[in-house]
Formats: sequence, structure tokens, C-alpha cells
Amino acid sequence: MKKFTVAAAMAAALMCGTSAFATDLEVTHWWTSGGEAAAVAEFAKAFDATGNHWVDGAIAGSGDVARPLIISRILGGNPMGATQLNTGRDAEDLIKAGLMTDLTDLAKSEGWYDVIRPKKLLESCEFEGKALLRSCQYSLMAVAVAEPSGF
Repeated sequence: MKKFTVAAAMAAALMCGTSAFATDLEVTHWWTSGGEAAAVAEFAKAFDATGNHWVDGAIAGSGDVARPLIISRILGGNPMGATQLNTGRDAEDLIKAGLMTDLTDLAKSEGWYDVIRPKKLLESCEFEGKALLRSCQYSLMAVAVAEPSGF
């Protein structure tokens, strides 16, 4: 089975939020099969428990279907709050364009470097020394947060 990634940046980057700053967070992903959807539901439940609201943006099909839609939205100035995205060229191009949030401070403060094993999972989510994607090691996943500030 092909390894894939999932959006859970809300679990990584936004779980610290309080209801005073509650937000609706649209999360796009292609985790739509039975077990995948169940896993995403757990992420959503944990995120909603913070007082925020997960807005599910599931895209049926595979990453080959979803990635162009996700990238088009980001480049078009209508980014989602968090998205499933594989590490590699697509993510690197968005990072180089300044369209990804730098999660380095969060990674350090939450101890990602101490708990994510093997370390290569997190290393694959770095670019030029910055943590720009979040690894969810249970299924060898990486996540990305679109940075809307430039739009």
C-alpha cells in the first residue's frame, strides 16, 4: 500500500487554542476510506474538544486527485487552514513560495524532536532547517498548514 499523508496540523498547531479564540478550521485531505475516515474523525474530535471546530474538507479519490485541487486553492489565494500534503516537490514548491507556516518554534516547544521516531520522519518535514510540515507518525504522515497572510 502506498504511504500517504494526512492533515492534522490542527492537532499539532492549534490544539493550544482556547474557546475565547475559537475558530472554524477547514481541513482538506483524501482520507476517505473506512479506516482512514475513522482516523480523521479522531483528529476532528480531539480538535473540536479544544473549543475550535474542524470543518472537514474530504476530497474523494487519491492524492493524485486531491493534490492539484489543494495546490490550486493555495496558489489561488483561498487556502484551507490545514491540509494533507506529501513531503516532496509539491510541498517544497509551496515552501519556496512562502506559502507554508514555519512550525519550528511550535515543534521545539512541544518537543516534536524528542518524541517523533524514527527521527527521519520529522527530518523529511524540514526545509532549510525549519519545520514546515508536521509528522503524524502513526501512519507515516506529514501535514502542512497553508499560510494565508500573504493573500
